[in-house]
Amino acid sequence: MALPKLSSVLTIASGVLVTLVTVALARLSFGLILPPMRESLGLSYEQAGNLGTATALGYLSLVMVAGALASRRGGRVSILLGLICVIVGFAGLSIATVYWQLLVLMTLLGFGTAFAYTPLISLIATWFPQRRGLVIGLLNSGVGTGMMSAGWVVPFLSEAYGDEGWRWVWVLFGVVGVVAFVGALCFLHNPPRPAVDEPAGDSAAARRKAMRRAVFRNPYVVTVGLVYGIVGMTYIVQAIFMFSFALDAGVDPTIAGFLASFMGFLGIVCGPIWGSVSDRLGRGQSLALAMGMAFVSTVIPVLSPTLAGFAAHFVILGVSVTGMFTSALAASTERVTAHEAPLAVSYVTVFFAAGQLIGPTAAGWLIGWTDGFRLTFGLSSAIILVGAVLSWRLTRLPLPVARGGAGESAEA
Repeated sequence: MALPKLSSVLTIASGVLVTLVTVALARLSFGLILPPMRESLGLSYEQAGNLGTATALGYLSLVMVAGALASRRGGRVSILLGLICVIVGFAGLSIATVYWQLLVLMTLLGFGTAFAYTPLISLIATWFPQRRGLVIGLLNSGVGTGMMSAGWVVPFLSEAYGDEGWRWVWVLFGVVGVVAFVGALCFLHNPPRPAVDEPAGDSAAARRKAMRRAVFRNPYVVTVGLVYGIVGMTYIVQAIFMFSFALDAGVDPTIAGFLASFMGFLGIVCGPIWGSVSDRLGRGQSLALAMGMAFVSTVIPVLSPTLAGFAAHFVILGVSVTGMFTSALAASTERVTAHEAPLAVSYVTVFFAAGQLIGPTAAGWLIGWTDGFRLTFGLSSAIILVGAVLSWRLTRLPLPVARGGAGESAEA
């Protein structure tokens, strides 16, 4: 099931671009756009948090649907559908004027990410079973590329176009989304399915039920899901509100944008490195290491809300963030069969999306109630520490017994 070298490069490159659009631009860049957008439209911090929650709700509501669609029809059709949703969302946000429109369009971005990102991970992991950590790390370098680009594009367009600059940011994101759609259409293809006899009727339904039960009750997958839920909750809060925290603490907007951009650059560099580390060191160890670094990065500006503190935060988190995403996603596919991989990725992503659903609203309310950011990020640091402990538990869980019937082992 190996791809030719050129096809492998084009497949991975297209996947990186899809990740850039559906994760970095559609989800994580919102925190950079939020300050000028909030000021232009007169939004409160609670409303801003609700917009982040709307995206997470859209993500959560359809992520299992996306996994089922990818399992039955292949990941390609799901990825293309997701990109269409994201492109429409970008276009709508560039012209939206009232709060309810923003809620609908941000929810649409969540729909798009659900349909595109999780099927992409399982599709790529199936094509490259022996290097799944490395290729998932390469895919997640798209997150760093998107954040780095947004870190200098948002301040530049805001300065160039004033109050309307944030609208041009969404326009630019839409153009990049169209490019990603063309790349996915041309170069992302479904891997061949294992040659097995597919039962029909009630037997097929029973087999699908057994597959869901095997995934949902897998203690390793459940633990990965809990950790990934913590990643989702805490990282989205950082992505939406840390930039505002820096501005509130007196950091110059241009410098804060540069720091966010540099964090993205570090994500590009470190993504493949974390993938290789997880392939060699093990998913549990690499995930625990990344979560520990994320804890340190988040607690620093709480203790020292200065330029140096924020600089340390963005640098350390830039190094560690792709380690969290890469190790968790690779772990979710590691101890299930190839046919179960889309369902396993979708299942742990439900935890991730649930965390992202809770995080923005809770953080927005807490920031508004306390009139500050330090308590919010202090609590976030404590939650990340719990995630680090759970990550270490992954190293103690035994390997499941390989299941027959599909000719696949639990270790693809």
